[in-house]
Amino acid sequence: MSDFVKDDKVDTAPKPRKLLDQVRDAMRLKHYSLRSEQTYVDWIKRYILFHGKQHPKDMGAAQVKIFLEHLAIDRHVSASTLGHKDVTTTMIYALVMNKPGLAVRSPLDVVTL
Repeated sequence: MSDFVKDDKVDTAPKPRKLLDQVRDAMRLKHYSLRSEQTYVDWIKRYILFHGKQHPKDMGAAQVKIFLEHLAIDRHVSASTLGHKDVTTTMIYALVMNKPGLAVRSPLDVVTL
């Protein structure tokens, strides 16, 4: 009897890359700095954790808005910083998930001083 076992169901298809790896790939393709890449990935992780580890493909503009409102109201994040978070979270959809129409304005855009 042979020592080799035949496996009739060998899966040769490559596994899809994880979301944050796709984000890193997209940022490197656009020549972002390593520090920018780390910052964006960190904020994307915060966005995902804020929504109970829900995958961004299952979320949309409403969840981005809720996250930004949380940052603005509960965490007292400044308007200029919040603008960067808006770019970070919507970048997932535009560059990685090919949903470029999903743009969300900062909740502080409507605030008048």
